Amino acid sequence: MFKERSRHVVRKERRRRSWNRGDLAILLFGVLAFLSLTFGAPLFHHMQVAAGGNSAVLGSPAAGIVSRDAAPKATETAAAGGTKAADGTGADGSVADGSGAAEGQAQALANSALQPPLPLQPPSPALPAAAEPLRIRYASAGLDIPVHPLDVDAAAQASQTVEPPATKDGYWLTPFGSPGQGSTNTTYVIGHSWEGADAPFNHLSSAAAVGDRFEVDTATGTIPYTVDNVTTYVKSSLKDSPIWSIVPNRLVLISCFTEDPWGKNVVVTASPAS
Repeated sequence: MFKERSRHVVRKERRRRSWNRGDLAILLFGVLAFLSLTFGAPLFHHMQVAAGGNSAVLGSPAAGIVSRDAAPKATETAAAGGTKAADGTGADGSVADGSGAAEGQAQALANSALQPPLPLQPPSPALPAAAEPLRIRYASAGLDIPVHPLDVDAAAQASQTVEPPATKDGYWLTPFGSPGQGSTNTTYVIGHSWEGADAPFNHLSSAAAVGDRFEVDTATGTIPYTVDNVTTYVKSSLKDSPIWSIVPNRLVLISCFTEDPWGKNVVVTASPAS
């Protein structure tokens, strides 16, 4: 019995040893040879490439197919948030070596050069300290007269209607502004215009024009003015007109309108000349 069992075991061991590595290699080679003859040499080539550890996707670089391990190297995210190729060029073909930023700055400078320059603001004229006006010299309007202070009571200020003394001089309304540096309100000078008789303010109605220049002598110096506006008002509407707005260093000359001295006023508005 012992001998028979040992023979049986030997037979089984022989059967197991019959499929050794050499036999498996021969079998695998035969299968590969069969597949190669059946499906052609290309399949056999790809299987060899796969067996060699290359992770290329079907096809070759010559066919335009990129391998998986090469894909991450093809492009990388730029530090500025864009993308650039491995050779340093951007998605639009620009070179990512800093020249793009320089070109952008140059273009921005060129664009700014094409923009029209902003108009220069005229500098504020240097004025003497605010003081009472003493004389007005307005050659083109035939005006060269002394100016006297005129106090105005509360009722006259509220109604904005003031009657100057019947002289050929000008009168400065003292409750309002003084011309010069530190002025806090508009300066008002009034005078008469007489129909059929000579009066210092007669020519304001006919000769005063926007852009005229004249001078006002004050207790601290001389201030040149430029005429900004010449307007005619109905006397009843003068008290509600914008000439009474608070505008420091503005000068307003008021008189009767020569062609209608009883119904209208002529108003000349001026600012210190730059």
